Amino acid sequence: MFDATKLQRLRDRYANASGGDIHDPAFARVAALQFTDGDKRALPYAGAATLLDAPYRPDAADFVDFGGLDIALIGAPMDLGVTNRAGARLGPRAVRAVERIGPYEHALRMVPSAECKLADIGDVPFTSRYSLDQCHADLFSFYNRIKDAGVIPLTVGGDHSITASILRALGRDGPVGMVHIDAHCDTAGDYEGAKFHHGGPFRQAVLDGVLDPERTVQIGIRGNAEYLWEFSYDSGMTVIHAEDVEKHGIAAAIETARRVVGGGPVYVSFDVDGLDPAFAPGTGTPEIGGLTTREALELLRGLIGLDVIGGDVMEVAPQYDSTTNTAQAGAQMLFEILCLAVDALKARRAA
Repeated sequence: MFDATKLQRLRDRYANASGGDIHDPAFARVAALQFTDGDKRALPYAGAATLLDAPYRPDAADFVDFGGLDIALIGAPMDLGVTNRAGARLGPRAVRAVERIGPYEHALRMVPSAECKLADIGDVPFTSRYSLDQCHADLFSFYNRIKDAGVIPLTVGGDHSITASILRALGRDGPVGMVHIDAHCDTAGDYEGAKFHHGGPFRQAVLDGVLDPERTVQIGIRGNAEYLWEFSYDSGMTVIHAEDVEKHGIAAAIETARRVVGGGPVYVSFDVDGLDPAFAPGTGTPEIGGLTTREALELLRGLIGLDVIGGDVMEVAPQYDSTTNTAQAGAQMLFEILCLAVDALKARRAA
């Protein structure tokens, strides 16, 4: 029903207002981060591209404390461990090129960049583009320094073998739990003399004593490699197949994940092939029948409150995706993991 009084009130408030005039206190706080000069905002497509549009601090690694950062966004452009289509080495560059991720997470009502000292510190300094073993030595050394500095690392790969060396560093003082979203369990053994391949990082992490299989849940698992994942079951990992997510719902998967990992430190690892290739075709080992992007967002948001000590988004291979959807999805998942990490950081500070 038409209400002339209401219309006049809206005219009085908004008729001569600019786009930067926000009255709701929560929204105004977000707007203040974006509108620094009246109603002008930074051009999302201008300037140097960084992960989640964070400040660029390639110098941070020159300092023992990484420049006092709370959270470091890191590229790991290495894919020497792939078993099918190569190309994930270009993942960090593709995710950096995605505009307009954040700063506001509407479902969690968070502005994570306002709650921590955050920066994109560039890429892991690999000393060889040819040696997989040397790349993993470089990864372990670099993330050991990050661990020493007390910085939370959020990484964009690169192939999933990278996560094994990250976990070796982060779990060196005691095994951590993990929420792992993927089409594949990645718990196969050595192949052709190589243990650092992307099909086996989590077997390696358990055997290294840095990942607690009883506090590990793997979600979205499917495809023709199921016979390779015996280690997941034998070690006590909780495996939730993609069809189980469909059958029982995201809420059930969230409840299981929270129960399995409990209150201890947890790492969140997101392989974009956990998504159905309709949403993320740009990856090396696509498997149909996966999660939708909406399901993945709901799943990650349901992990809020866990003690997240790090995370990653792996296996974005942009050359197989002419739409850039995969990089877009990867960037958004990284943003959700950032929210989880910031929430955990605030909880640790308050404890």
